[in-house]
Amino acid sequence: MPMDLKDKNVEKNKHFLMSVEFAVQGVKTVFEEERNMRKHVAFGILALFMGVIFQLDRIEWLWLLLAVFLVWIVEIINTVFENVVDMFTDFHFHPIGKKIKDMAAGAVLVTACFAVIVGLILFVPKIYHLLFNLKGEHICQNINQDLSQSSAARM
Repeated sequence: MPMDLKDKNVEKNKHFLMSVEFAVQGVKTVFEEERNMRKHVAFGILALFMGVIFQLDRIEWLWLLLAVFLVWIVEIINTVFENVVDMFTDFHFHPIGKKIKDMAAGAVLVTACFAVIVGLILFVPKIYHLLFNLKGEHICQNINQDLSQSSAARM
């Protein structure tokens, strides 16, 4: 795949803003071309939304942000490896190319498992507390109503 026609500059970027523009274009490219990146972004946004809903404290936010951004970064690196292998093999199978792609995909899998573990540690206790406190409050209200009705019936 030929480079973008805008990318005729063969010298090192001398301006910070040009470097940022190229970096943003790289992130856009990964998002547009990689289905898994879009899934990771969707799950990451969902996790961040849950962090807002459950009012995470500062340390919990740091863990959540680490997990989310680590998955995104490793997915970008995986895509880089896939593209470099495809470029060098001209989209033909090569056993070493397969090993490289498999290892890069494995890095994404391990990172995604880490993110799931962090999510479980952060959110399962909060969801459990929410479900059983609401249920417990409801049961207590019912018991209080039953006691009030039975004592009123005795009078």
